[in-house]
Amino acid sequence: MTSLDALQPNLPSPLHHIEDERFGRRGVRLMVKRDDLIHPELVGNKWRKLAPNLRAAAGRQVVTFGGAYSNHLRATAAAGRLLGLPTIGVVRGEELADRPLNPSLARCAADGMRLRFVARSTYRHKTDPETLAAILRTADAEDAYVVPEGGSNSLAVRGCQELGEELRGRADVVALACGTGGTLAGLSAGLAPGQRALGVPVLRGGFLTAEVHALQQRAFGGPRGDWSLDDRFHFGGYARTTPELDAFAEEFEQRHGLPVERLYVAKMLYGLVTLAEEGAFPRGATLAAVITGAPFAAVTT
Repeated sequence: MTSLDALQPNLPSPLHHIEDERFGRRGVRLMVKRDDLIHPELVGNKWRKLAPNLRAAAGRQVVTFGGAYSNHLRATAAAGRLLGLPTIGVVRGEELADRPLNPSLARCAADGMRLRFVARSTYRHKTDPETLAAILRTADAEDAYVVPEGGSNSLAVRGCQELGEELRGRADVVALACGTGGTLAGLSAGLAPGQRALGVPVLRGGFLTAEVHALQQRAFGGPRGDWSLDDRFHFGGYARTTPELDAFAEEFEQRHGLPVERLYVAKMLYGLVTLAEEGAFPRGATLAAVITGAPFAAVTT
């Protein structure tokens, strides 16, 4: 199997200052942490979460979970192709099996990932031992290494701790979009005292606080770091956008020459602009926005 080091990740990822008067007029400095430049196919926080799990897999088949537009599934499939590692993606929604693959799942299949579609009612219980065992039996993968949805487990959380360590002393507030909470759990643990992590959930429901606490408990034995969530910027839920959000992202791209992924990054940036206009950050503060992914079309094939 190819060593992960042979994939040549760009670490630490670049940190750039960008001029934006929406922050400047509030006396706030905006930085962008370009985790989208770590690797062209294992983009952003996907590298940080997958790399420790791929090492732990030690050449075994990898089974993981996600929705029909999952960035995590795409990254796992790409890793499998690059490393010569067999992968299976368990996809939420049995009805999708009878439809043509969308571009995201088609990319997974092209990278060699075997796709297994399960009913949403089953998918909701995928972490139950009996349900998981049945899924693995059906997929002929009982000896596989299992990576949870979004890649968020203790190994991934500790991998994301390195992101916080790269930002120690570089910003007062570090912001990122959140799906399963694993990156936030690790990032906040790596920051220095006096720094704060701000998570912007891209899903509705308000369940993420408990998830982050649970992830930190499993990874570190208890809470770590200063972090908070702002649930106002999900724009209707996962994989949903609005014309307002699309217009904001297009304008941000034109203003700064920075590709803005819509389902995560755009929501986080929109939230930061709103918070700055609300006066949520004191004058003289430095913000670091973590760019955790790239637009799908911009991912190198």
